[in-house]
Amino acid sequence: MKDNKLDLGISARQMKALEKFALDKGYKSLPDYLLSLHKKNAQKEDPTTYEMPAKRGKLNSVYKTRRGQILHGDSLDWLHSSRNTKTVDLIMTSPPFGLTKKKAYGNEAAHAYVAWFRQFAEGFSNVLKDDGSLVIDIAGAWEKGYPVRSLYHFDVLTMLCREYGFNLCQEHYWWNPSKLPSPAQWVNVYRSRVKDSVNCVWWLSKSKHPKADNTKILAPYSTRMEEVLKSGIKSNSRLPSGHSVTSKFNKDNGGAIPPNLIALANSESNGAYFQYCKDYGFDIHPARFPQGLPEYFIKFLTDPNDLVVDPFGGSSMTGYVAEKLGRKWRSIEMDELYALSGTGRFLDKSPMKSTTTKYEIFSPCFDAKNKK
Repeated sequence: MKDNKLDLGISARQMKALEKFALDKGYKSLPDYLLSLHKKNAQKEDPTTYEMPAKRGKLNSVYKTRRGQILHGDSLDWLHSSRNTKTVDLIMTSPPFGLTKKKAYGNEAAHAYVAWFRQFAEGFSNVLKDDGSLVIDIAGAWEKGYPVRSLYHFDVLTMLCREYGFNLCQEHYWWNPSKLPSPAQWVNVYRSRVKDSVNCVWWLSKSKHPKADNTKILAPYSTRMEEVLKSGIKSNSRLPSGHSVTSKFNKDNGGAIPPNLIALANSESNGAYFQYCKDYGFDIHPARFPQGLPEYFIKFLTDPNDLVVDPFGGSSMTGYVAEKLGRKWRSIEMDELYALSGTGRFLDKSPMKSTTTKYEIFSPCFDAKNKK
């Protein structure tokens, strides 16, 4: 600064042009304009500088049932409302991913993702009951132009636990067998990476012992286990792993405890939602998760009449599944057309059918040519 004037090392003509540009943009002075630019850049680089947006107004109900409703508007208004404090049993959601490319549904860049997500973390903490759960389906991302992965989804997890006191109850992984090989440049062209077909699903809670019951999500027994139950197994024998086998292994518990790998193809292309969008000219939401994903966690972590909320409602799959399973629900979507299109899911009045497909995955280094 010289004589209270900016010294930017540029000519008087350039300075005059900058001052005119700043005034034309509505700033009081050139310093105000420069400070604004600095603030915007700092918000991207430093997570602590993210500012909460102003209240956007009333949430509008675009569809309602006896148990729940689709709301159009900013979910932050709902999440930060004192009326909703400690009312939610499960937040089941899939936020816009931190990808390098912008999507039609709107998504935050990976480098600024944690700063952007912090406002939702605060809201989640406000509305969740102490024994409630937060489940986040979040895909990884690649660094732009390089075959290396971003750490943004791990940064989100770390932020939730270290800054907001959430506990990581258990990580799950959603394997989508129908996902196409990507990114094509590194998988198909250079052949230096393998197909990216797994999403991380973080299950968190404010409590170390949230409501949960795995007997509600039992899987079919394997053929081998069915044989054991039929013929029995010698008690007190020892497995190669060193574990002892007791008579409890002979008890039929109604099914096997599922692993934390969830195998679900995301290939739905027909049904009430698709027909509704076609009939009324709505765009199909490009980032839908399959019915089986919210169904698994809603059954696992809630009871009938519990409240399930999806703050990134999209096509309202979470709300639809919650409705069918007898839970109260709220599906909140920022985009009005996506919120409206979600009503098409509820036109199907038939009982919901659970996914029963069995998928196959080969051991590593399986010989594809000789099939052995």
